[in-house]
Amino acid sequence: MKTLLLNGDDVAENAPLAELVPAIEEAFAAYERGDAQMPPKSYIDLPQYNGDFRSMPAYMDAGDWDAAGIKWVNVHPDNPTDHDLPTVLGTMVYSDPETAVPLAILDGTELTMQRTGAAAAVATDHLARQDAKSLGIVGAGAQAYTQLEAIAEVRPIERVVISDLDEERVERFVSRFEDRFDVSGGSIEEAASCDVLSTVTPVEDPIVPREAIGEHTHVNAMGADAEGKHELADDILLDAKLVIDDHAQTTHSGEINVPYAEGTLIDDDIHAAIGEIVVGDRPGRTSEDGLTVFDSTGLAIQDVAAAHVVYGHADENDNGYPFDLLGLS
Repeated sequence: MKTLLLNGDDVAENAPLAELVPAIEEAFAAYERGDAQMPPKSYIDLPQYNGDFRSMPAYMDAGDWDAAGIKWVNVHPDNPTDHDLPTVLGTMVYSDPETAVPLAILDGTELTMQRTGAAAAVATDHLARQDAKSLGIVGAGAQAYTQLEAIAEVRPIERVVISDLDEERVERFVSRFEDRFDVSGGSIEEAASCDVLSTVTPVEDPIVPREAIGEHTHVNAMGADAEGKHELADDILLDAKLVIDDHAQTTHSGEINVPYAEGTLIDDDIHAAIGEIVVGDRPGRTSEDGLTVFDSTGLAIQDVAAAHVVYGHADENDNGYPFDLLGLS
């Protein structure tokens, strides 16, 4: 039995969003139904390196298929300047649940970008207005690209406003998409006035003010993934129909973690988990709704679902590098 090694290009090539978005939606549903196991994300803090490691194991039963895996991922903010390396690196081990054979080892960085975009698309599909045509993005890093690609799968996005302090990153983003969308750089306020807003920054002091948000905007708060991170003004969270991915993770390290710890935001302010909406236990957007927010921390079941899609296509297409990890061939 060979284990398939898949680098970032292999992952990107074999992650069609038309399949990835529904796979992530099914992961949320499986978790809500109790058909998934997902121990809490564990952290190893490395203050001497200004970084940390996170381990994210999960198993999910999607009915027609089941899958298991674990992602080992880091956040080292000094990597780009000190070592010419990405801030986030990740490795995903995707295993056969029946035999425990490691079917694939995947680049977890690209996998994370793809599944994070797909998660935003699932939330947007359930929480944004059907006629949403403009998308604002705050933060022009790698995550911004898959936010646009995935959200455009579920809404007819025409106009895009990208906001970032780094003008070169804005220019690269605009150049990438200018043939497909009416895309331009702009302020945070201009981005926040769009029909849909995705925030993908690592800030700890909120940068999106309440008055900037459009009356019927849906916000995907994607940047906060550790304690202390906080992108949106508290009034945005309190005024919105607020949806989370997982209570334990969001209260610890999601967008709501700071106001929740301070008691500014409480459980009664949370409308639902996204899985509850996907399975129909709680309503998504209704005609009475104005502002909606999805607080995404990123769940291990998303990685497993994404790895399932990627591995299946890579195996069919003979992509990647098969090797005898177990020494059984």
